[in-house]
Amino acid sequence: MGNRQSDISYFVSFCVEQYKNAKHLSGVEAMSQLDSYGVLDYLADNYDVLHTQGHRWLLDDIDEFIESQKREHHDTLPR
Repeated sequence: MGNRQSDISYFVSFCVEQYKNAKHLSGVEAMSQLDSYGVLDYLADNYDVLHTQGHRWLLDDIDEFIESQKREHHDTLPR
């Protein structure tokens, strides 16, 4: 694994741990929730910008991303 990929993996792990603690979830619950909304890919894909932010900002951003995914999914449901 290259140095950059290692940095991204560490960052995503950090975010998962912060989210898990903030939401009082188990590791499995946090991973499942974050993966189901595409948060893990979002964090990795946007590492260059996101890794410069503080943990509180990151948690707010993750919550916003999840809410946007929920709205997007809700808007695509048949009526």
